[in-house]
Amino acid sequence: MNAFLDDHKVAMAWIAAISCVLFVGCLLIAPWLAVRIPVDYFVGRRRPRTLFADRHPVLRWTGLVIKNLIGGVLVLAGLVMLVLPGQGLLTMLVGILMLNFPGKHRLERRLVSIPAVLKSINWMRQRSGVEPIRVRSFGRP
Repeated sequence: MNAFLDDHKVAMAWIAAISCVLFVGCLLIAPWLAVRIPVDYFVGRRRPRTLFADRHPVLRWTGLVIKNLIGGVLVLAGLVMLVLPGQGLLTMLVGILMLNFPGKHRLERRLVSIPAVLKSINWMRQRSGVEPIRVRSFGRP
């Protein structure tokens, strides 16, 4: 293992630097994103229309591809950070939330329905003077 680390010092330095940037970035971006969630985003069964839904199809697909590529890179970086220094789980979570896949809105609703998560999000929103988000109970219609 030491021989591997000695042979790849530059790569390890880059990985450590990227890990630090992602960590600080997640700490700064999380509150900014939390206050921009619409109050009723988690009330409905279906996800509200996306940002580029009304745009030209080329713009919409380009945005989706770029967003999913970034999400995939974050998931892979998080996997790497599970064995190397860094906040692998947080990076993977952010990456998964950026990806588009069937059942994603249901997963988001389930995660936000966890009392500790909801309390944290609403605490960030309260600090910014934004109304708390409403969540419909997960099991009810």
